[in-house]
Amino acid sequence: MTMHPVLWSSDDAVLATGGEARGNWQATGVSINTRTLESGDLFFALPGPNFDGHDFANEALKRDASAIVISHEVGDCGTDTPSLIVNDTLGALEDLARASRDRMSGKIIAVTGSVGKTSTKEMLRLVLSDQGVISASQGNLNNHWGLPLSLSRMPADTDFGLFELGMNSPDEIRPLSKMARPHVAIITAVESVHIEFFNSVEEIADAKAEIFEGVVEGGHVVINRDSPYFDRLSAAADQCGVTNVHSFGNHEKAWARLVTVALEDRYSTVVASIDDETYRYRIGAPGAHLVKNSIAVLAAVHLAGGDVVAAAERFTEYSPLKGRGNSATIKLETGDAVVINESYNASPASMRAALAVLGRMHPSGEGRRIAVIGDMLELGPQTSEEHIALLEPLQSSDVNLVFTCGQHTQDLWDVLPEPMRGGHSISPDKLAMVLATAIQPDDIIVVKGSLGSKVSIIVDALLALNTNSQTTGEI
Repeated sequence: MTMHPVLWSSDDAVLATGGEARGNWQATGVSINTRTLESGDLFFALPGPNFDGHDFANEALKRDASAIVISHEVGDCGTDTPSLIVNDTLGALEDLARASRDRMSGKIIAVTGSVGKTSTKEMLRLVLSDQGVISASQGNLNNHWGLPLSLSRMPADTDFGLFELGMNSPDEIRPLSKMARPHVAIITAVESVHIEFFNSVEEIADAKAEIFEGVVEGGHVVINRDSPYFDRLSAAADQCGVTNVHSFGNHEKAWARLVTVALEDRYSTVVASIDDETYRYRIGAPGAHLVKNSIAVLAAVHLAGGDVVAAAERFTEYSPLKGRGNSATIKLETGDAVVINESYNASPASMRAALAVLGRMHPSGEGRRIAVIGDMLELGPQTSEEHIALLEPLQSSDVNLVFTCGQHTQDLWDVLPEPMRGGHSISPDKLAMVLATAIQPDDIIVVKGSLGSKVSIIVDALLALNTNSQTTGEI
């Protein structure tokens, strides 16, 4: 049985939160969800819009939580129950996160941006994994409870803390950045994502720039030089007193610059210049968007005092997370097809990137490029226009067949040339049945849509065609 080191003692938690401890306990982890709670975790009973964590406090103890953090008495819990009594459980989690940040002497790298946050953070996790103790947010735990949860899980001896900061409205990144206090802050891109909650993309840029407000004195920011909002972001950094502003991208004036790239259907070979040093490396997954973000990653490694040469070598091992470009082989009766799972999220920018990857792939035999497009959400008044605009990247990527799923994709369906039309339905279940009868050996199928479009149902249905599906991180 693996023994985990102690993360928090009852005395530590009292000092951090000002709460009242019952019992003398030690926690090896932190949890807010009994379904994923591990033995020894400190369970925070957070109130939420649908459930109150206090209702699950007893369940947490049954699952061997070290203690529970509560703001009022619950169930069978009494004075002998290992616990921490606080006024506000979310506030206590935030206090614990700040205490975790205060006691850590390593470097914090924080990532935000309209697209590419999670993949950039995961790249950082990979390339720094053998350069010290790493602590990184799991998945996309990047909001008002996800970041404090991630910070509170960070061991005191962490060398590199890697955290993602997300938002869908103004004034959300500011408190997160001030909590994380990064040494290096990256903005990957500014795009019309969550535009429903903003009046303009300029306002989105300003919201992303809130990350600068938490950067430590003498810290660094890394900004996309190819973005039309680069000057706006640079000015915002200056207003926040951040003097170390670095740029990355294709631009000839970028401090971390793409020199050359060979984009293949399964990987990319890159030459980059960072602070006038040249690095050559290969990324183990395709996509121009990954190439650009890899340069931001190496820039951050350099600025955080890491070994850039060693970091670059690790990129060969990179593979996408589930729903973010991972692929699987489907064994049909007469041959194999490949499905690329991009079902976790979608925006106009990430949709174009996924279609560009599909366009560089070369089906064998009589195989076709097939795109399954789900609704892109939170686009506000631009919704119809942005869906119609997908016709151009579909055609330029030589996509043979298009299936559309949802209410908004009806607009795209209406402008598709007849030969490209595979099928349309509001229901992902119904579209999955149509698609299942249409795919052939050697087809390459990309499935992409916003999480709320539920196109992951289509991915699952395709994989169910073959009980021996071989899921990989590579394409």
